[in-house]
Amino acid sequence: MQRLLLATTNPGKLEELRALLAPLPVQLTDPGAIGLDLEVEEDGADYAANATVKASAFSQASGLWSLADDTGLEVDALGGAPGLHSRRVAGSDPERRQRLLTLLSPYPHPWTAVFRCAVALASPDGTLAVAHGECPGEILPAARGTGGFGYDPLFLVSGTKLTMAELSLEEKNRVSHRARAVRAILPEIVARVQFS
Repeated sequence: MQRLLLATTNPGKLEELRALLAPLPVQLTDPGAIGLDLEVEEDGADYAANATVKASAFSQASGLWSLADDTGLEVDALGGAPGLHSRRVAGSDPERRQRLLTLLSPYPHPWTAVFRCAVALASPDGTLAVAHGECPGEILPAARGTGGFGYDPLFLVSGTKLTMAELSLEEKNRVSHRARAVRAILPEIVARVQFS
């Protein structure tokens, strides 16, 4: 059975990706499981560029097909910020959420927003595939829920009355930006990884 490296050390992302990819006939692994310690600079012009550079770097370093993502939160009142810099707004998840609310405080509600995600699949020989997903919603003035990570407790998912952090993993993996991107790239994983 072919192995697919999930090119992230984020425990929340790993949990989501493992659940999304569990039905596939591939063996999932992660950097920690194979003793790979790799830092990749994410300075691309968009999410796809960042996901691609990560997937390619991890694939080259491991010799395995690798799947990486890059995700950002774009808030309309902030002109699409924090966007590509979503993770770098502040140090910890609670600090990032507080910083976002501080930036939004001068603006009237609702604070409409969208989560965007690009996933990239890379092979050691340089083969690449990219897919995208998004999830619309709005930012709430106070955190709700204990699940998820990052901005999830502030993000009210459109069409629901729940934040990302109030959804179960199964529910989140039906509607999230990452889930939509992964579902879009599944045919590539099946066609390329399974039979390579």
